[in-house]
Amino acid sequence: MAVTLAPAALARVQRFLTEDPSALGLRFGVTRTGCSGWQHVADLAREEKPGDTVFEQDGVRIFVDTTSLPVVDGTRIDVVRQRLGEQFLFHNPNIAEACGCGESFTTEALPQLQG
Repeated sequence: MAVTLAPAALARVQRFLTEDPSALGLRFGVTRTGCSGWQHVADLAREEKPGDTVFEQDGVRIFVDTTSLPVVDGTRIDVVRQRLGEQFLFHNPNIAEACGCGESFTTEALPQLQG
């Protein structure tokens, strides 16, 4: 599988990379947080870390660390406009349940992973 960017997300990441030419691409993954366990995180990648899996789409590289990969594999990243801004939206097929506030989620197949 892979991590992919919808056209709006691809354009947004390309814009970020144009504004910050020292960035290598997008770093995408998860961190432990909230009441359910995992939260998606996305930022500009400053370095390639040992064990990273790197996906490439239309010249944009997406870096995913080894802990995050099983949790986010198959995710499609999009952008949604809300009021006066935009935010990333993650369509992650691995999510089994999300908390009521929408901050975090769990995966059935991967409860043993530690962030």
